[in-house]
Amino acid sequence: MADDQGNQEQAHALPTCYRHPDRETGIRCTRCERPICTDCMISASVGFQCPGCVRGGSTAGSSRPRTLTGAPVVSDTRLVTKILIGVNVAVFLALQALPGLADELVLWPVGVAFLGEWYRMVTSVFSHLEVWHIALNALALWMVGGPLEEALGRLRYLALYLVSGLAGSALGYLLMDPNSGALGASGAVFGVFGATLVLHRRLQRDLRPMLVLLALNLALPLLPGTSIGWQAHVGGLVAGGLIGYAMLHARGSRRTLLQYGSCVLVLAVVVALTLLRTAQLT
Repeated sequence: MADDQGNQEQAHALPTCYRHPDRETGIRCTRCERPICTDCMISASVGFQCPGCVRGGSTAGSSRPRTLTGAPVVSDTRLVTKILIGVNVAVFLALQALPGLADELVLWPVGVAFLGEWYRMVTSVFSHLEVWHIALNALALWMVGGPLEEALGRLRYLALYLVSGLAGSALGYLLMDPNSGALGASGAVFGVFGATLVLHRRLQRDLRPMLVLLALNLALPLLPGTSIGWQAHVGGLVAGGLIGYAMLHARGSRRTLLQYGSCVLVLAVVVALTLLRTAQLT
């Protein structure tokens, strides 16, 4: 039993640099594909090469270095995070300039169910009215989203963010008062939190700081006098955790299919919940 558990933990660990066995790494030589740490990376025309290939002129097949999930390693590992923050800030500024626009973007169950305004499930994820709201979400996304984007890769990270945001909208649509409204990127941000917890466990890091941060954010809607909806938080957190687990633990030739397939499955649940709530209201 102990040997089986040890083998499982070893299977889930990052590979170690072939020249420094005590250093875990998610980067590989573009020529021989052996794992290399940052001290062993030598810049090449495309990606990085290991010292052995540079010295010996290895003719092994070349490929771009990959992240933990199999995505290509890129120079700007926070590009998508910057774009997402920029979009949220741009919508916030537009709402300040055109206050009436919020009525068209907010998640309003009556509008979705009776008027067929399905777009509100998406637009509400990028909408904020208060400065503190956009500031907290942007700060959290920058601090937690950046490292997650580096680990997942751009497209996987973007897919997780968007599907988590929709999952938050779906749970809000299902459980909130039909005549109330909700907006904010909290569902998507909590999806990033959920996936980051999976990443930290995958790398065998201390989970306590993330758990404390998560608990504090989950407790905010419970404070007296607040109007923060907990539904989007929970929906995004569950979706992000499930998708993050699939992306970080998928293996084999079908890894990419399993990773994006998890997004499709969660999206299918989102659609099912949305149709169920619509049937209830109408």
